[in-house]
Amino acid sequence: MTGTAVVTGASRGFGRALALELAGRGWDVIAGVRDGSLDHPRIRTVVLDVREPVDDTLFGDGPIDVLVNNAGVGAPADPIETADPAAVLNAVDVNVAGPMRLVQALLPRLEKAPDPLIVNLTSRLGSLNAQAEGRFADRRTSYAYKISKAAQNMLTISLAQELAGRVRCWAVHPGALTTAMASIDARTAPEEAAVRLADLIEKGGPPSPSFLSLDGPDLSW
Repeated sequence: MTGTAVVTGASRGFGRALALELAGRGWDVIAGVRDGSLDHPRIRTVVLDVREPVDDTLFGDGPIDVLVNNAGVGAPADPIETADPAAVLNAVDVNVAGPMRLVQALLPRLEKAPDPLIVNLTSRLGSLNAQAEGRFADRRTSYAYKISKAAQNMLTISLAQELAGRVRCWAVHPGALTTAMASIDARTAPEEAAVRLADLIEKGGPPSPSFLSLDGPDLSW
């Protein structure tokens, strides 16, 4: 399977690695970046800030097989006494409303593809079950990040239910990646995780919705 993929947040880290991996496999990639570009003949770079209304003319009028909502933001891990509620609103704008804006703009093009897929790059820290069990209680993570990733997971479920039979939807935890936003247990290079996700996409992957981890078993919502 190859086709056309849109990857947001592709200027660095996992987004960049995934765009290059897909292009190397023969995909046509539209890479959304806030600045910079990617040097590959199969990659077309577009300037995109997911906090703003999406100009759908940037993406042409042909079918889009895969939309990867990778652009994301974190925040300082401050205690409740000093945590800034504005940081929560900013994270929700980027991590939740951002993917919504892309889906709204690109849904007509996704539905032109034979088996379209939306991939929302999320985090294990967005699992309400895992958090309630205290699995990450010893980890310093911002309120903004945890809340927004849990909300992003709900977005994935909601999209999967509304678009059932039309567009498949996954929430994907890429693993503990050695990127600028790395966790203390980071051990996976973004290039390695990009290979794993590209393999899943090309194989057709699991049902919709699914909460997947690229470095372990499926996750609980």
